[in-house]
Amino acid sequence: MRVPDLDLDLLRGFVTVAERGGFTAAGTALGLTQSAISLKVKRLEDILGKRVLDRGGRGVALTREGETLLAYARRILALNDEAVRRMIAPPVEGRLRLGVADHFIPRNLAPVLASFTRTYPQVGLEVEVGRSHELRAAMADGALDLVLGKRRDGETEGRPIFTETIVWVAAPDWTPPAERPLPIAMLPQGCMFRDRALAALARAGMAFEVVFTSASLPGVAAAAQAGFATTVLGRAGLPPGLVELADLPRCGTAEMCLFGDAEGRSALVEPLIGFIRDSVVLAAG
Repeated sequence: MRVPDLDLDLLRGFVTVAERGGFTAAGTALGLTQSAISLKVKRLEDILGKRVLDRGGRGVALTREGETLLAYARRILALNDEAVRRMIAPPVEGRLRLGVADHFIPRNLAPVLASFTRTYPQVGLEVEVGRSHELRAAMADGALDLVLGKRRDGETEGRPIFTETIVWVAAPDWTPPAERPLPIAMLPQGCMFRDRALAALARAGMAFEVVFTSASLPGVAAAAQAGFATTVLGRAGLPPGLVELADLPRCGTAEMCLFGDAEGRSALVEPLIGFIRDSVVLAAG
């Protein structure tokens, strides 16, 4: 039996519907009509012989097979886009001093930089990792060109790159103590993740105790990995040794933005943004 090839155009239509929540929104994103997007998904289902979307009266939802396909489709499209960029990318040269918020590591940053430098070997990257507000202060002092960091609630500055869900995490065998306040590990005061987490617990009326504080997010993650406490992290950068906890109050989402004069360095910045978005897609898959 010959295995059919999947059409990238059909996969892109399906992924966009899944991410945007409907055919109309997907059509707007891709510059197509709702019926054109619906036809792409139907053709994909015909190739696979399975339904990937449930089309209900209140919108669309992924079927079980659709959830499986979405993970593969995201990876296929991300690799396709990287390969195309590698082959047709115009020569890019220059130097970029980039600050990256530490919650974007360890899973995302190294692969992004490695892929970017392989594709654009003439670009010199100087990267500094730290807390968003400290990096932005360094940029204001002229020590950095651009910063990839969190945008605080109500803030409008910065160019949005992606949005990630803030989740409670802990070691795989960790269970909340039954007879005492919830032990949590946090960054110091002033961190948006900390503010979101404590506010969510307060709204839920849950007793908690900050038992571990670290100035770096990897330090906070290490406390959770060791089973000492739970903490909150961005889902896109979840390191190994941690799993999401489903029974704690939701903390919303965080918007990752690029701060600085991105337009003035567009030749360097646009390819890098593409690699960053691809890494988030792969992580989600």
